[in-house]
Formats: sequence, structure tokens, C-alpha cells
Amino acid sequence: MLDAIGVESPDALLAVPDALKLREPLDVVPALPEYQIRRRLEGVAKRNGGVDAISFLGGGAYRHYAPPAISALAMRGEFLTAYTPYQAEVSQGYLQAIYEWQTYISLLTGMDLADASVYDGATALAESAIMAINATGRQRFLVSRAVHPNYRAVLTTYCDGLDVAVDEIPIAKNGTTDLAALAEALSSHEYAGVALQSPNFFGNVDTFDAAARDAISKHGVVPIAVVAEALSLAALAAPASWGAKIVAGEAQSFGVPLAYGGPYVGFIATVEEHIRRIPGRLVGKTVDNAGRAAYVLTLQAREQHIRRERALSNICTNQAHCALIATIYLALVGKTGLRDIAALNVERSRELATAVANAGARLPFSAPFFNEVVADVGRPAAEVLGELQKRGILGGLDLGRWYPEYANCMLMAATELTTTREIDALASNLKESMRARAVV
Repeated sequence: MLDAIGVESPDALLAVPDALKLREPLDVVPALPEYQIRRRLEGVAKRNGGVDAISFLGGGAYRHYAPPAISALAMRGEFLTAYTPYQAEVSQGYLQAIYEWQTYISLLTGMDLADASVYDGATALAESAIMAINATGRQRFLVSRAVHPNYRAVLTTYCDGLDVAVDEIPIAKNGTTDLAALAEALSSHEYAGVALQSPNFFGNVDTFDAAARDAISKHGVVPIAVVAEALSLAALAAPASWGAKIVAGEAQSFGVPLAYGGPYVGFIATVEEHIRRIPGRLVGKTVDNAGRAAYVLTLQAREQHIRRERALSNICTNQAHCALIATIYLALVGKTGLRDIAALNVERSRELATAVANAGARLPFSAPFFNEVVADVGRPAAEVLGELQKRGILGGLDLGRWYPEYANCMLMAATELTTTREIDALASNLKESMRARAVV
């Protein structure tokens, strides 16, 4: 091999070129005892002022309580492996966990089957759009402007590479998708699929009504539901009940830490009609030659390890460990517990909405909402949020970053971890900020 590439010896092959060699020793901290390293890292962590702040941030990533049992189980050595479970006889534990994950998602969404998880909610939407394109052969896709802006950006990036045009449906005055505009767009017979998010980016419940479902069916369009806050599935009607044929979602809320943006755990669920179009892995349950339950990867023609040009996706992957965390979370809280947590989120968000309205903010949307609410503060939201941050409160997101028409609006989230005292602190400081501005 050395002769073939024209190198004299292994040392010559591995030699660092002179231009890349260090000219002087690296300026790094010398070796320290473990306890001193811990103190040093704690000091670095304390420089992040947001750690101790009161937070109302949401917008696709949510603070939820994660029972300690999750880390005790998920961090066992048996699960911490990079090994892909292609060899079923040595992967039964992980395959069973993935099978249970698929079962949970199918139950929550009302779909016939779910995959073994993908990168995150944004890529789940993009992969779902590809499913619709493959099902219909059409090269245009519709997405509501109320879908998470980052999700729409990823969708556009995917579709650009496939020469698929993405058109957006406007937002109605009540903060949901303009379904009349949707019906008009569908009349062109050009679209492969249409995606709505519920709760949408503004926190509002957003679904296809009967007229939209009739139009979708009439024009052969694949309806896709996007779920960025998976906990809402325990409180709202399953996407299957309002006409979705594919559900793309993000399950970070199920015990997965915020972790500065990831890794998270996306999912895709669908009806049996699209079983051979869904990307990622599918785990099936069967029996071995002794009649015992056994778990295997099935229908693997979709997988990346077959010929590239025949794979359904060359991009998606299996976030198996994050899915394991979410599976343990769902097993721990159970059906009743999940519903109780969702109800508490609804309760806290109503308390938050009342408090900010009493503080003088206007609530611009009339649609029902889950755990996020939009407040119009009467001036650029970025200014108000900056003032709140100086007082140790992360008041929410500036909607003007993505929607210029809502530059005076902030998106605030409340979960089961949000307390009445925190809500009161936000409302008090918000009222003071608005009063000070009015005086000026």
C-alpha cells in the first residue's frame, strides 16, 4: 500500500507537515485533581447568567420535569453503544425499547405505525414531505406559515435539492392557518402535501376543518400534522381524528434535556398506506424458532444500507438513545400521569395569559392554546425582553425575528415547572416596563 501511494514508511505517512507543527507549547491548564477540575467547570458554568433566570422560553423546546429514574436506566452501559442493531440476536433489549417507542407514538398520534425516530421535528417534517412527494409524484408542497419557522427553513432546504417548490399558507387573524386560503391553493391540483402544526408556533390549536379535509381528499393531497410539543398529544385530539395521514413531530418534551438545542428526538407516524414510504428504521415483533417473542428490523428496503439510489432517505438517522429516554419517560408517568401533566400545562398557561393581560399586554389571538401564549406589549418586543432579562427574567421569544407584522409581540411558554410566583414576577416587571414607557 505504501508503494502504491508513493510513501517510504508508516512514519512518513503519519508525519506532521512542518507548516502544521506547533511552534511553541500550547497554553493549556496543567493537569489538575478531579475535585479542582469540578470547581473550575462549575465556575465556568456560573458565567452563563441564564441558568438561574426565571424562564418563559418555548418555541419548540420546553422545560419539563424528568424523573431521576430516566438517567439511572438510560445511562446503563448496555444502552450506551454506537452499535446499530442490525444483528437482532445480540440487540434484543434495544430492539424491544424501540418497538415500545413506536407503539407509544402510534397510540398518541392515532396512526397505524411509527418509525424508530429521526433527528428532530424539523427533519421529520422534511422527510414527511418527501413521503408525500413520492406518493403523489407532484413537485409542489404547501405549508402553513404558522408552522415553526425553523421547521419551514429545513423543509425548504430539503426541497430545494429535490427541485420541489414550497408555498406558504397565510395566518388568519385568530392566530391559526387561513383554511380558506388553503382550499383556494389546493384547487390548482399541483400539491403533493400540506402541513399544519398543532399547537402551532404561536401555541394555538390549529387543525383541518371539515371543508379543508374535503378539499384535501378531492385533490389527492397528503395531509401532514406537525407536533412540536409532544405533550399536547395527551390533551388534544389525536392528529388522526382531524384527517392527518402523516404525523411529524418532536418528542423533546418526553424527558429529553434541553441541552442548548439537542440532540433531540423526532418521529414520523403514518397510516398503513404509506408503510413502504416512511424513512428510518422499523422494528417488528415476531417469534423465534422456540416460539419466544423476538424483535427484528423489518421492511429494510427503506434503509440507508441498501443501494443509495433506492433508499427512501440518505439523510435521516435513528436517534435511538433519545428515543429510549422518551420511552422510559412515558413508561414512568403512564397514561394518567401524562394526561395530568398536560392538564397542568394548560392550567399554567391560562394563569400566565391572565396575568400578562392584567399587566396591560394585549392578547392578539382568540384561538384556543395549549401551553404558549402571544402577548402584544405595544412596542418592539425585543426592547421589553431586554429589560426583563436585566431583571433576571427570560420573558419569551421576540416574534419579530420571524414575523415582522408581530414585532410588538412576545411568545411565552408555561409548563408544569412554572410557578405562580414566577408568573407574578413576570407580570409585575412587565407592568412596570410598560408603565415606564407610557410615562416617557
